[in-house]
Amino acid sequence: MDNPLLHPSRNLVRGTVFMAIVWVAATVGYMRAGWSFQDAFYMVTLTVFTVGYGEVRPVDTQFLHWVTIGTMAVGCTGMIFLSGALVQFMTLNPLQQLLGGRRVQSEIDKLEKHIIVCGYGRIGLELAKALKDGRAPYVVIEQDDRRVAQARDDGHACLQGDATSEALLLDAGIARARALVTVVPNDAANVFITLSARSLNSAIEIIARGDAVSTERKLVHAGANKVVLPTHIGAERIAEILLFPETSRFIRESERMRELEKQLRNLGLVIEVVVAPEDGALTNLTIEEIESRTNSAFFVVQIDRRGGDSITSPDKKTRVESGDGVAVIGRSAQAINALFAAPRQTGRSGRLR
Repeated sequence: MDNPLLHPSRNLVRGTVFMAIVWVAATVGYMRAGWSFQDAFYMVTLTVFTVGYGEVRPVDTQFLHWVTIGTMAVGCTGMIFLSGALVQFMTLNPLQQLLGGRRVQSEIDKLEKHIIVCGYGRIGLELAKALKDGRAPYVVIEQDDRRVAQARDDGHACLQGDATSEALLLDAGIARARALVTVVPNDAANVFITLSARSLNSAIEIIARGDAVSTERKLVHAGANKVVLPTHIGAERIAEILLFPETSRFIRESERMRELEKQLRNLGLVIEVVVAPEDGALTNLTIEEIESRTNSAFFVVQIDRRGGDSITSPDKKTRVESGDGVAVIGRSAQAINALFAAPRQTGRSGRLR
């Protein structure tokens, strides 16, 4: 059953509409008895507010008696309801926010080895949803009122405030947390949050979002363990679709592969598609040579030749050629891309090494 106490704004609207109807009906009643609009409206106002200044004109007919009695009974009752709804609206919302905030803080105080998500924008929303689905302990920090309400409606423990505040990070349990992810859409704020988090917990893992490439180095210097550049990830994903559609469909669109990707993430691994550059350090090497040079940091699961042929589960002797799309499993997408993009080195004799 719907509890009216939970909807103060709805009660306020209902009370206002009811009193408007009473005002109009009573005013029309007095005007039908020959009163002017000004006198009728004034009489109704005096009656419903129970001011009692006296009658503006004699109430000397049975019809006027009934109109006045009805205005007193219905109007005064309506005003009591409207006044109560107004008080409820002014006091219940702040009280609910206070009690709700205390309840959330009580839940956060019980968390151990949890994850702190700073920002509930597009990335923060999806991240919180994934953590919830994965049953990982976490807490969200967001400053915007609307997003805070949305986060709580979505069932997330959310603290409202500026994530750059050390006091708020302490309230979020940063001393007990195992990781902090800052995905605020502001590079300067992400740098400052990273600095604050690292000073409060030297052992915490920090993953930070950056929009500008130049921000990556600043975030690392500030204490971030990993930096994610959504713009570049999006650009690489588009290039992957355009250059190697078959590999992209094989990796991203297969239900079996999506499940595999999820399992890999649980193991701290990723599957990535990279393009072998013409003068790349790993270009023109066999898969066996690549895995040997990288100390088996990753392994190749598919090669999409520049000519269009795809090789699934390639042989160790298969050579990666310039322009090939290579599907690789490893611990870091950034590390995989960096290894393939690294320039080929030559020794003093001029031979490749």
